[in-house]
Amino acid sequence: MAADPPLFSAPPVDELRAALGGRLRRRLGSMPDAALVDLLADTVFTERKRVSHDGGAPEYLTAVEHAARALHAGDRPGMERAAVALVEAYAGEIHNPFSVRTYRFATKLLPGLLTRLLSTTRARDLVSKSTDPAQRIRLHGPIDQLRRLAATSTLILAPTHVSNLDSPLIGYALYAAGLPPFAYGAGLNLFENPVMGFFMQRLGAYTVDRRKRNRLYKDTLKDYSVEILGRGHHSLFFPGGTRSRSGRLEAKLKKGLLGTGLDAWQESLAAGRPRDVFIVPCTLSIGLVLEAESLIADSLAEEGKQRYIMMDDEFSEPRTIATFVRKLLALDAAVHVRFGQPMDVTGNPIDEAGQSLDPHGQPVDRRGYVCDRNGAVVADEQRDHLYTQRVADRLAEAYQRDLVAQSTHLAAWAAWATLKSAHGAKDTWQLVRLSPDEAQVPRTKVLARIEEGLAKIKAKGRYLAMPSTAEAVLDEALARFASFHRQRALDPVGGQLRLAPELVLYYQNRLVGWKELA
Repeated sequence: MAADPPLFSAPPVDELRAALGGRLRRRLGSMPDAALVDLLADTVFTERKRVSHDGGAPEYLTAVEHAARALHAGDRPGMERAAVALVEAYAGEIHNPFSVRTYRFATKLLPGLLTRLLSTTRARDLVSKSTDPAQRIRLHGPIDQLRRLAATSTLILAPTHVSNLDSPLIGYALYAAGLPPFAYGAGLNLFENPVMGFFMQRLGAYTVDRRKRNRLYKDTLKDYSVEILGRGHHSLFFPGGTRSRSGRLEAKLKKGLLGTGLDAWQESLAAGRPRDVFIVPCTLSIGLVLEAESLIADSLAEEGKQRYIMMDDEFSEPRTIATFVRKLLALDAAVHVRFGQPMDVTGNPIDEAGQSLDPHGQPVDRRGYVCDRNGAVVADEQRDHLYTQRVADRLAEAYQRDLVAQSTHLAAWAAWATLKSAHGAKDTWQLVRLSPDEAQVPRTKVLARIEEGLAKIKAKGRYLAMPSTAEAVLDEALARFASFHRQRALDPVGGQLRLAPELVLYYQNRLVGWKELA
């Protein structure tokens, strides 16, 4: 691990307000009156509706009402000033100052805190006696290359999103890999815990209020991302947008923030201060997920059009979080973080030196993708959309390729396949409603499917973090499932295995994209 990774110094909030306001003013210069009216009207309507339900800061409410009055007056300069005032209010809410002092304190504190959590876990909860956090959170991938790139370029880390615990886990993984801190967007609800909020506000997190759905706010978030990337701050985006409700790896990715890397790179070229921006896939594999029960319930409710009952989110209970983290970290190598091969902002893979490569592995000049023959950047929205789509496609492929399968995933896959075979005519929603007596399958049949699955995924060269025999895989999965959830996903009953179908569905969904198991 690098002793002292370079740290960024976030600009003061007033500087960010001015920068984002300036970006909007430049766009307004070419915006027709009708488009400006639509933009402000959408903001006023959606924000009045939201504020009436959720409330808002006095400064923010003032900006919304100022925009309403400007709309009513129909005065172009007044509408422009109102739009800029709203953006500056948004910027003050989004931006949090990074503290080098807090970062250094946290990185000294965290390993010891994790060790203490592990050492205070009761012996009956332990699978392994080691209390070294590095043995619990395993890092994989081209880490040396990423360290070199981080020193000269700007990196965008694009991870899969499993749980609300992902951000601190990735933060620790970056520190353990000797990489610098990354800026990242975090939902407003995560700042409500005073201790977590204190550290997040000072360790690179910027605030994202997902209740704000108007276009002006979304544009401000994108401008904020372009601005900090342009200043050389490494950033972390969850391209899936939110936690995977179903447990599946993300396939359809949101391209809004993802495209800001391309924007920042082109701005650096146009300004004559070229700085490369590279995107790094990151696949998280966790043996147990704190919110699994409520996430799969949410997914079933959405897919089944409210045919399923919603549950509260376990992440809202601080004591539950602490208990889960302790038990998760007590498991041997329960978390795997795989950094994927970096790519440029047009979706090309890069070599060790950061040179873009074509599909045949030959070097290409990526500037030629966005510049004319004289080296001037050419604006082309449609072209940029296609490049960003290609990046999204490459990320989805990387997630499937880089996933580290765990025993809980494979055992759940085998159990679910056996249950489906026994109730072939039933759909997913019928299966998850089976009674405890109906949701039972022979242990021998599950073992046979695990053995079959192991053979197929080993032949394919997939990444595995589990024992080498079917019996050992099942035993490990049963022990892990028994360690936390209120109901056991798989529970041995004589020669049978009783399923909690919702949980089994959630964990088996992680392997859905693996064609060899289809």
